[in-house]
Amino acid sequence: PANGLILDKTEANWPGSIAATGLALASYPVGVERGFMKRSAAAERTLATLRFFWNSPQGPDPDATGYHGFYYHFLNMQTGRRAWQCELSTIDSTFLLAGALAAGQYFDADTEAEAEIRSLAEALYGRADWCWAQDGGETVTHGWTPEHGFLEYRWEGYDEALLLYVLGLGSPTHPLPESSYTAWTATFRWESCYGYDYLYAGPLFIHQLSHVWIDFRDLQDAFMRSKGTDYFENSRRATFVHQRYAIENPRGFEGYGEHCWGITASEGPGPSTLKLNGIERRFEDYVARGVPYGPDDGTLAPWAVVASLPFAPEIVRPAISFCIHQAKLKAAKAYGFKAAFN
Repeated sequence: PANGLILDKTEANWPGSIAATGLALASYPVGVERGFMKRSAAAERTLATLRFFWNSPQGPDPDATGYHGFYYHFLNMQTGRRAWQCELSTIDSTFLLAGALAAGQYFDADTEAEAEIRSLAEALYGRADWCWAQDGGETVTHGWTPEHGFLEYRWEGYDEALLLYVLGLGSPTHPLPESSYTAWTATFRWESCYGYDYLYAGPLFIHQLSHVWIDFRDLQDAFMRSKGTDYFENSRRATFVHQRYAIENPRGFEGYGEHCWGITASEGPGPSTLKLNGIERRFEDYVARGVPYGPDDGTLAPWAVVASLPFAPEIVRPAISFCIHQAKLKAAKAYGFKAAFN
């Protein structure tokens, strides 16, 4: 649509997702560089998106688009207003702002359109009030709703909020205090699994998403310095843990193996309980599946394997080949793999 929003998924009458929109903003430069779209077309789409978010209604009203510089997780594709009484999401706003900043860095030409992209990207970033999102605590809350105020959950434990805290700390207008980051890393769990020592997070996407925007190779905070590693290497180890889990296959799912793995947050075949080969299995719908503690209902996401390519190409390339030639996951899909299969 003219507002630049991107659908959360292709199901009929589904709303737009600000996270998907942020990923789109980061993808347009890739499309230009790889010859999929012209720079002028990418700039036009980007500018439409940034103008919409800058000019859309901000405030405590229940049908606004955002508040305090953050945005609602899901937005009506036509009106751009809040959908489903969803939450004002700090993490999804992070991905949106990261996409805007990536666009601002890429579109560096001395033209009126690209200058406006840079200006709007900085303005959007500067409007986000990270301190407000702390709600008086050290760590950042998951979000807020006009009906009930701040959500009870906070970004604690290693997760995709790595990018959130980086953007929050770097804000030119409403920066998080250093103590916020320290409080977040204090909740980390360092574990040993299948012979790999790593910073634990169950779903594979957590080890990937922040890396879309930041190259963490050889970058260390105090936590990683104490472990003698960095977040990129940690993601590499986590990728091997996921493959090893599939090889060990502790729940005995048919097909798991060296080239068939990839457990993450994804859609699934449930909710339902079925008895298969004498074993009662519980299947979930959308859930943050993880390794090694679960949940694991036999649902794999090939995109999570592909997204692991930068970290462990030696095990990802054979897995991609398996998805194409053995599992036939591209057979009926024009633009890539099925999102998930069981």
